[in-house]
Amino acid sequence: MSDDSGRGGDGGVVWSGAWVAERLGVELAGDDGLGELLGLALRRNPKRAHLLVSHVLGKHVPQRPSVVHGHGHALGRRVRELLGEEAAGAAVVLGYAETATGLGHCVADGLGGAPYLHSTRRPVAGVAPAGGFEESHSHATSHLLLPADPGLLAGDGPLVLVDDEFSTGNTVLNTVRALHGRFPRERYVVVALVDMRSEEDAGRLAEFAGEIGARVDLVAGASGRVLLPDGVLEKGRALVERYEKPCEEASAEPHVKASGAPPVEAPEKSSEGGEAVVRVELGWPAGVPDGGRHGFTAAHRERLDAALPGMVARIGGALPAAARRVLVLGNEELMYAPLRLALGLEERLGDAYDVRYSTTTRSPVLAVDDPGYAIRTRLVFPAHDDPADGPGERYAYNVAGAGFDAVVAVVDSAGDTPALHAPDGLAARLAAHIPHVLLAVVPSYAPSPAAPPAPPVERLSMPPEPLRGPAFSSYAPDEVGWLLQDLSDVTLEAPTEEREEAIQSGGAHYAESLPVEYQPSEEYQALFHAALKTSAARIARAVGVVTETVLAERSPRPVLVSLARAGTPVGILMRRWGRFRHGLDLPHYAVSIVRGRGIDAGALRWLAAHHDPADVVFVDGWTGKGAITRELAAAVREFEDAGGATGFDPEIAVLADPGSCVRTYGTRDDFLIPSACLNSTVSGLISRTVLRADLVGPDDFHGAKFYRELAGADLSAAFLDAVSARFAEVADEADARAKDLLAADRTPTWEGWAAVERISEEYGIHDVNLVKPGVGETTRVLLRRVPWKILARAGAGADLDHVRLLAAQRGVPVEEVGELPYSCVGLIHPRYTRGATGADGRAVAR
Repeated sequence: MSDDSGRGGDGGVVWSGAWVAERLGVELAGDDGLGELLGLALRRNPKRAHLLVSHVLGKHVPQRPSVVHGHGHALGRRVRELLGEEAAGAAVVLGYAETATGLGHCVADGLGGAPYLHSTRRPVAGVAPAGGFEESHSHATSHLLLPADPGLLAGDGPLVLVDDEFSTGNTVLNTVRALHGRFPRERYVVVALVDMRSEEDAGRLAEFAGEIGARVDLVAGASGRVLLPDGVLEKGRALVERYEKPCEEASAEPHVKASGAPPVEAPEKSSEGGEAVVRVELGWPAGVPDGGRHGFTAAHRERLDAALPGMVARIGGALPAAARRVLVLGNEELMYAPLRLALGLEERLGDAYDVRYSTTTRSPVLAVDDPGYAIRTRLVFPAHDDPADGPGERYAYNVAGAGFDAVVAVVDSAGDTPALHAPDGLAARLAAHIPHVLLAVVPSYAPSPAAPPAPPVERLSMPPEPLRGPAFSSYAPDEVGWLLQDLSDVTLEAPTEEREEAIQSGGAHYAESLPVEYQPSEEYQALFHAALKTSAARIARAVGVVTETVLAERSPRPVLVSLARAGTPVGILMRRWGRFRHGLDLPHYAVSIVRGRGIDAGALRWLAAHHDPADVVFVDGWTGKGAITRELAAAVREFEDAGGATGFDPEIAVLADPGSCVRTYGTRDDFLIPSACLNSTVSGLISRTVLRADLVGPDDFHGAKFYRELAGADLSAAFLDAVSARFAEVADEADARAKDLLAADRTPTWEGWAAVERISEEYGIHDVNLVKPGVGETTRVLLRRVPWKILARAGAGADLDHVRLLAAQRGVPVEEVGELPYSCVGLIHPRYTRGATGADGRAVAR
């Protein structure tokens, strides 16, 4: 592998984006030298087939530390010139985890020692998050702001936001919008190594500045565009599948030959009898933070500068005399301290040595051993800092096979754990490829609890953390987090007939009360178990199809957000499929959406504070006529128009789409999903959601009840386990079906909605809300509402056995209909008053 992961010794023989460009037809257009800054790679990402790989960031590509620091420092000087001396002296710099934590530090250096803070994915006990960036159960896309001094963000001086790449701008604009609402200021500066926005996105910055009434400038090292041909996503997916599969089959961590031959691992040394990892005691200055996680001030910088020569000398003294090519390897967010050590080592050793710097990362990228590809090799090892979002793989790119004589791994003390030194840990992975491994540990900094409290800062009220089982719901705590408030102690149930009369008279909304929970008879429970046995494989296949479609089209690491409560068992099954098929640990939350009232805005705020809205995928069980699909789209628009975070995609992913209302589904067949047969006893013992003004305030989550007393009748786990047990037997079929759907035209036809309108008029109802199409919705009518009659498609068969049984129990006629796009349709009693009858078999006139 060449020194610069794809460039020859003269720096320009082979562009490290050539391999991707040739195969996908991707082009970089823009400033001269853009190709010197960026290469291309591939990863499993449905939104963007390519990955821009920076040569000067110090993340994926080992680079001279003077080059890395120099680019960030130069950007900081440009910001200082833009602001002027006085404004620059009042500026605060904010960087983004994990890739831009070091870059932000360097910008702050160039700006003249401005105070610096970076976002983090590591919650720290005793440190309250600032603003609305609350965090409880962290996941890979979560970001926290944890300044030791909350007043750091409260000033009115310029705020400088630093990221490695400015593409759509969503992350930065959402951050500015959130912070501006709490700490308004007149000026913002966005800084990036490269500005790669499309023409459409480029215009949004000026519009956004006008919206908030502030000046927003952009400073970038270079600008350009990525030109993409038609079909690039499909070609990219095919390439990733072609080269990723051999890696998985061979458990190959390093790299894949570009020819498509079986993967070739970089040769590993035997660890037996080999040289042990050498620990270097740095003598890190007490009280100096390891980085900007809690803030890094000019005083901190001065003390670090004073201590650096001694620390560098200790590292240099521990290096073997014969080592000429040395890598200083940082660790995820810990980028600045290793960079400064590497920079000092580069200056101390001189031109006779080749000192490089890069850092590990949690981002998975395809590795291909070709000079024209930016990620040549990949080391894989488990996380070793006990991350809040659970265990997972971590990566070091372009390290194996790069000819290093020694590596100095720099970690903070939180990462100096047994996992670091395990047989499959980072230390062993490095020792297998590099002759000499040194370990330098920087003390993990946490603000002193004895420090005097900072002055109070006004903060946006945010809803609390998600509720989890077993305290709320019978589901395991990792299966779902409920973005709801617990109303279990509130009496909300009302007789079905009273509720129906109040709802139809306009005296109450259906979400202001709950129906009395239906207690199924032994005969009905037997029907449930029989239906589950018959349909488990069919459901498992649909779960696989919809999950694979989401992973291919929406996000490689989606945040599943199910619409409580019917969507929640489906969300859990999709999460289980992701783990079964791909080893993914997908975050999953349940939120409330209410017809006519919209989605829970507090839940959307919480999601935007913890995850990239673009990764959120809303999940429901099935579509009826598509009312909730339309409700969600309107609610997301209203949320954005009111100043909420942008980027949420209102497209729902469902298990079954008989109404042809969505593009992302497991099947369009209208068949019995057994979870529709029951209420809370197949939904974690959680009620339908409640929205009532006296119980739910403007900053509260919507509510729901946990029916603990029904634990003896709970079938929630039985349903999930029965379906999950069939995953293996349907996996190949689900994969094939998903590929077919991805290539098919899935544009919604809304034929279900048209049928509902026709039925509403034909039966004299004149209200589509009282027409509930499909097996699931019809079951709900029979369990929760006052049913009038059931329309069943002739020959529907066993899928309607439970519907016929419920109808018989409630004295509701079942009318067979010849042409119906659904298996059945439930009609709610129109213009209901207790005792009303319909002599003509149609609507009851008042």
